[in-house]
Amino acid sequence: MPGRWTGLSRRRVATEAGGVSTAIDGGWFRRLTSGMTVQPLETIRSYHAHIYFAGPEQRRTAELLRAEIAERFSVRLGRWHDRLVGPHTRAMYQISFAAEEFPHLLPWLMLNRRDLAILVHPNTGRPKADHLEHALWLGEILGVDAAALPDRDDTPEPEIERNTAPQIKP
Repeated sequence: MPGRWTGLSRRRVATEAGGVSTAIDGGWFRRLTSGMTVQPLETIRSYHAHIYFAGPEQRRTAELLRAEIAERFSVRLGRWHDRLVGPHTRAMYQISFAAEEFPHLLPWLMLNRRDLAILVHPNTGRPKADHLEHALWLGEILGVDAAALPDRDDTPEPEIERNTAPQIKP
């Protein structure tokens, strides 16, 4: 179908009868992905969202966003980090949440982030890849200090101790 991306490249091929037809070439995809391992969704233990702020005005905005999240979602709100910590290159706080919360919290953050930069990443036991390769950004894309992240962390993911009591439907 013209104009619709199928994920495969199209190439024109001469037919035996002298005409031309369009064929699908999936070989490039097999070559591109050879040696890569597809990870099952069960690899994701939980998620983190890092809410970044710069200066007193953005911190007040981040405080408001934090209160709105606490009213609506069953999550673990982490400590405030007014100084740089770990791989993060701006002040922030972290939200830990279960995979079941992802389809609710993420769209809400997309609509209500109040112009703050937010990094969302899964926790798969590979902190460097989770922060740099598996992550998504809402708003401004900030630097992440890769040197501060280990390649692997086989420590079992602790159960998320939620510290919010949602009262409002998102």
